[in-house]
Amino acid sequence: MLGGPASVELASRVSKELKANLIIPELRVFSDGESKIRFPAVGGTCVIVQSTYPPTDTHLLQAMMIAKKCADDGAVEICAVVPYLAYARQDRPFLDGELATISLVANLLSAAGVKSVITVDMHSQLGMSLFSSVEISNVSSVPLLADHAKGMKLNDPIAVSPDAGGAQRVSDFAKRIGSDYLVLKKSRNRATGEVTVEDPDFDIKGRDAVLVDDIISSGGSIIAAAESLRRKGANRVYAMCAHALLLGDAAEKIAKAGVNDIVATNSIPNQYAKVDLSHVISDLLTVRYGKRSS
Repeated sequence: MLGGPASVELASRVSKELKANLIIPELRVFSDGESKIRFPAVGGTCVIVQSTYPPTDTHLLQAMMIAKKCADDGAVEICAVVPYLAYARQDRPFLDGELATISLVANLLSAAGVKSVITVDMHSQLGMSLFSSVEISNVSSVPLLADHAKGMKLNDPIAVSPDAGGAQRVSDFAKRIGSDYLVLKKSRNRATGEVTVEDPDFDIKGRDAVLVDDIISSGGSIIAAAESLRRKGANRVYAMCAHALLLGDAAEKIAKAGVNDIVATNSIPNQYAKVDLSHVISDLLTVRYGKRSS
């Protein structure tokens, strides 16, 4: 098993679960921003753990560099565990002149020698379908997030999705914590990115609301949703997600909008990474490869 520079801690946790040998590639970053990767020769089945959060392109290229080195060393199988998979939201052209970039990412990983990808909460089924040259498996963080929520001592909780795209996710989450749920009506200006949310026609006064999403990046959707829930009288408001990018001052803006706390998985290492993915990733790797990974 190889722990990429972006995911050393998670790779360490997974390797301990599997009792697998862990190699941390030596990384050198030159003054012009180029990365150089170095590690001893490997073979057999290689599992690379590397999330591709910002700097996105750097982390993605590093993952491909590690994969190419494994392929050059004669690895029989190369699996890339990419908990946060960059460009997954670019699964179709939204405006004239755009492309479905995630398809390019799939082809680049394949060209580097990757045979299979394991990711967490892939943004859409459409995006997964574009991995025609690479086998892809998607792990849901909902059971883990729900288990964490059960220990939060919530008062008459209601699960909330910021938009219709997360309806199935919030339904599954609500079922696991034994609550009802809401799906808010959101609209986004594709040119400016501005988000608006309609206030729900539902009595939530005095209840704790849990916003459930796959990715929080700029925080626009969560902020608009939280402000709406506060207007309707929600007590405490929490945001839970698989991937907490929290770009710029997003966390501060989310707090100002009335969110009491943010809870995310450790797909991205930060102070909000309170839910560990190592066990579910290890389980999937065990099913697929046993304990033969290196």
